[in-house]
Amino acid sequence: MHTWTEINNKLQKEFQFENFLKALDFVNKVGQIAEQSQHHPDIQIHSYNKVLIETQTHDQGHVVTQKDHDLANLIDSLNA
Repeated sequence: MHTWTEINNKLQKEFQFENFLKALDFVNKVGQIAEQSQHHPDIQIHSYNKVLIETQTHDQGHVVTQKDHDLANLIDSLNA
């Protein structure tokens, strides 16, 4: 399983699923977590079954903060 990586002041991770619908379901669940935490990542679905998530804290100068690590942990709990 891939881990979160900090690149260019963003915390990012790619997830892979069996098919497009499972990837889309995951994205919708991430959206619910993002709304609840009021911290919204960039999300990209590509290659039909892969989801790339990138997060950074905009109001702290577009850097990775504890908010991003907390969000990453919540997202990982969806995929457990």
